[in-house]
Amino acid sequence: MADWTLFEVFVRSKHGLNHKHVGSVHAADATMALENARELYTRRSEGVSLWVVPAEQITASAGDEKEPFFDPADDKVYRHASFYKLPPEVDQM
Repeated sequence: MADWTLFEVFVRSKHGLNHKHVGSVHAADATMALENARELYTRRSEGVSLWVVPAEQITASAGDEKEPFFDPADDKVYRHASFYKLPPEVDQM
């Protein structure tokens, strides 16, 4: 098992539109990861779609970067809808 890859598992439920992270599995390849994920995370028919992604392929923001990474850029007013003048033909917005 030392050569197996860690895969992150995402499931889309019957009632949902989005895939949600539910856990991880180790597997020799993507096919085995899908089979393992199906056995572990959809045993009670709660999923309609599975994604498995090698953990090393996921890039995420760091927790300590929360404020600077997600703060709006106040100096870039063009990003705010209030910056634009609406033409008269779309006055209902």
